[in-house]
Amino acid sequence: MSKYELAVVLTTQADDETRAATIENIKGLIERFGGTVAGVDEWGSKRLAYEIQKMKEGYYYFITFEAESSCPNELEGRMRIMDNVLRYLCVRQDA
Repeated sequence: MSKYELAVVLTTQADDETRAATIENIKGLIERFGGTVAGVDEWGSKRLAYEIQKMKEGYYYFITFEAESSCPNELEGRMRIMDNVLRYLCVRQDA
């Protein structure tokens, strides 16, 4: 199993409950594909480097987890169609 870090930028138009539900959904997907979540780091609302879908700010989360190599591909496929997710990036951490 490898260690990964997932950066997720959510829309600021969603309320706190919706953002929390989205993160819980992502954590559930990680566990469903055989991974274990090590931690969630919430950075809050930050200004984006450029406009995405006419939005200038996003809500940042960083999720660290351990999983097999197939998990990030499955996870990205599911996050691609989530309404509240503006951007995401999953990278493997070096051991």
